Amino acid sequence: MTIMSELRTSAELISAEEPVLAHNYHPLPVVVARAEGAWVEDVDGRRYLDLLAGYSALNFGHRHPALIEAAHRQLDRLTLTSRAFHNDRLAEFAERLVALTSYDMMLPMNTGAEAVESGIKLARKWAYDVKGVPAGQATIVVAADNFHGRTTTIVSFSTDETARAGFGPFTPGFRIVPYNDLAALEAAIDDTTAAVLIEPIQGEAGVLIPEDGYLSGVRELTRRAGCLFIADEIQSGLGRTGHTLAVQHEGVVPDAVLLGKALGGGIVPVSAVVGRREVLGVLRPGEHGSTFGGNPLAAAVGTAVVDLLETGEFQRRATELGGVLRDGLTDLVGRGVVSFRSRGLWAGVDVDPALGSGREISERLMREGVLVKDTHGSTIRIAPPLCITEEELRSAIGALGRVLG
Repeated sequence: MTIMSELRTSAELISAEEPVLAHNYHPLPVVVARAEGAWVEDVDGRRYLDLLAGYSALNFGHRHPALIEAAHRQLDRLTLTSRAFHNDRLAEFAERLVALTSYDMMLPMNTGAEAVESGIKLARKWAYDVKGVPAGQATIVVAADNFHGRTTTIVSFSTDETARAGFGPFTPGFRIVPYNDLAALEAAIDDTTAAVLIEPIQGEAGVLIPEDGYLSGVRELTRRAGCLFIADEIQSGLGRTGHTLAVQHEGVVPDAVLLGKALGGGIVPVSAVVGRREVLGVLRPGEHGSTFGGNPLAAAVGTAVVDLLETGEFQRRATELGGVLRDGLTDLVGRGVVSFRSRGLWAGVDVDPALGSGREISERLMREGVLVKDTHGSTIRIAPPLCITEEELRSAIGALGRVLG
């Protein structure tokens, strides 16, 4: 019997992690052992309402039966071939995903950071092959306070010193401008610009939502300048904001969209770049790849995710329950909540700093049986699974009111 199998309580398991697990996270002291729908249960048998949903990786809830069934079916047949061979699940996944998002082609990967890295490589290759930018001179314009991942290249254009400090030298080729500032964006674009890469909503920064017209302005500026518009919808996409894609709130069609998190249904890591043929078509064999990208298990689960989104049910739920969330948070403004921003079933809530940091508020909510995640300062993020009921959501808002009261 191993030491780990003898451990039973949350405290014992947390203590056992300390000497053997790299300290790259500071999780809340909850040890989850089981989950279903919007609920998780710890090893001590206490249940919590999950208002984080794996940073939107669990948009459809924990262990959605249709997704679990798809995974089980595929596990009995085939899990991995690598892209050295074709597999019988990838074509349908690709066909269905591009139809859902109204694009021409897709590039399957695994993690969100891989999708971003792929988007960067595609933009540069397109700039050299199609736009005619001189070799080695392509630039990409990004927004301050972004969060696109934590690889060396991605943190090179982060403005978060926690993510950057100690990891240089950094990758060149990026220009950082303020978010939600079209004039600054226009000034940064020139003949070397391959793409503008932005999040339609900045999740890690506190669910920052740009002014109406910003996204359509980005689309117009990039079209006029002859460069690409790439939208990172890894957190905002696939139903979270009430549309399949957050850019659809402004009727905007970027040249490429980066997807991840919810695309794997909370079961396997699945990401993808979807985009115009002119963009994805620049890749040739050997120029980019992934052993696990497009594997049969991922394709089966991803196809089942598309099935769920095609019904429109989860987009409708995000819209309707988003109204409940917005109204509940509005009632708390001036009663512990300073301000908030919400779009669909996603909110960034700024708590009065006198009442505690975001971490402290998250810990108090945990003791109330509700799980959220702090971000900068006294801000917490709320992003429950889209399967949450109105009663459950109201209960969670009530718990927030109690910890702030």
